[in-house]
Amino acid sequence: MTDYSRYSFWLDTLDDDLTPRPPLEADIDVDVAVVGAGYTGLWTAYYLAKAAPGTRIAMLEKEIAGFGASGRNGGWCSALFAPSRERIAAAHGREAAIAMQHAMFATVDEVGRATAEEGIDCDFVKGGTLTLVTAPGQLKRVKEEVDEERDWGFGPEHYSWLDASETAERIRVEGSLGAAFTPHCARIQPAKLVRGLAEVVERQGTTIYEGSPVISVESTKVTTPRGTVTAPVVVRATEAFTMRFPGMERAMVPLYSLMIATEPLPAAAWEAIGWDRFETFTDGRHLLIYAQRTADDRIAIGGRGAPYHYNSQVADDFDQEPQVHRALERTLKELFSVIEGAKVTHTWGGAVAAPRDWFSSCGFHKPSGTAWAGGYVGDGVATANLGGRTLTDLILERDTELTRLPWVNHISPRWEPEPFRWIGINAALRLMSGADKAEERTGKPARRAAFIRKLLDL
Repeated sequence: MTDYSRYSFWLDTLDDDLTPRPPLEADIDVDVAVVGAGYTGLWTAYYLAKAAPGTRIAMLEKEIAGFGASGRNGGWCSALFAPSRERIAAAHGREAAIAMQHAMFATVDEVGRATAEEGIDCDFVKGGTLTLVTAPGQLKRVKEEVDEERDWGFGPEHYSWLDASETAERIRVEGSLGAAFTPHCARIQPAKLVRGLAEVVERQGTTIYEGSPVISVESTKVTTPRGTVTAPVVVRATEAFTMRFPGMERAMVPLYSLMIATEPLPAAAWEAIGWDRFETFTDGRHLLIYAQRTADDRIAIGGRGAPYHYNSQVADDFDQEPQVHRALERTLKELFSVIEGAKVTHTWGGAVAAPRDWFSSCGFHKPSGTAWAGGYVGDGVATANLGGRTLTDLILERDTELTRLPWVNHISPRWEPEPFRWIGINAALRLMSGADKAEERTGKPARRAAFIRKLLDL
């Protein structure tokens, strides 16, 4: 039997033996079939069952609930939405872009409310996010980001600048020059959330069939090796595994993000570091990092830098990239010299789904009965909850503020065929890494950053 605990620190430390639920063994008819038992599928089932009690919902999962990004991510329940507000405004107008952001703010609180109401202990602490300035070349860029928030009408209650001393009151990082701060983020234990949510939807009446790989989705019919589900509505909630379905090979690409977790740190280390409000943090570099202080006093940090694999391949072997994991450990110990001797106990990774325009979307095509949400580009913990609520309104044909948000029924362009996307994506990764090294060396913003955005049309 597969040892699912090996796929992340979060899964490994659960009080859960991760034994798969029984698979689908016969043909069935239901009202809604959900493909994928991650955050998107589970939140959709949860809100549908709340809004329309008695709805017959079946969920199909190849592995176990939380096998994908939902059980491996950085544990940021944040108000980040993947596409830029400029991109949203260009397509839908300024007010739509602002409404989207306010919906994301509210979603962080909704996750906290729903998990508390349902008794899901997922270590939810709304401490906000710090974007640290850890090199002089980042200073202008991060400060300008706060100024840009003012241009969009968001005040200091949403985004603020902290100088070096104010930042040190929250977290003491080597060479910190200040930080941008937003309160709209909560630290969570992601596997506790997804596994707890699976138990809740089962109590509501949803049946989760694990070990049930979906062979095909044809409008109102979902086929697995040992049974077919027929339903007037089929929800595709497959994120980085979407590309495995016929016709979806270029809809999104899987980008790998890798993580490490330290052993629990002693009280003396935390006294030196501070960080007692449990903010999540990133910094102003181009090649993303993200970190949290866990409930058991470890540091879990992740980042990009792993290569894109030709033809959008996703495989267990890609979860381990020793060079990237070592780089994350070096970065962590550069930020906090006090933990120099701390051991790294877990290394892991997983894929996130990126549409060609970085524009997350959800939608429902009533004639075919097909619904979907995804393309979160790593910002899916909260966005999947918004997706679940929005899909509920769409499926039940409700006209609400959620169904009028600009991501609803957005269709992204297809990615380039190979080998062009392999060349372009990996070139962008190398350029971002090079830009960070140039800024560290010169202390000035790297000009190549603008070229990177142009290369990927962001």
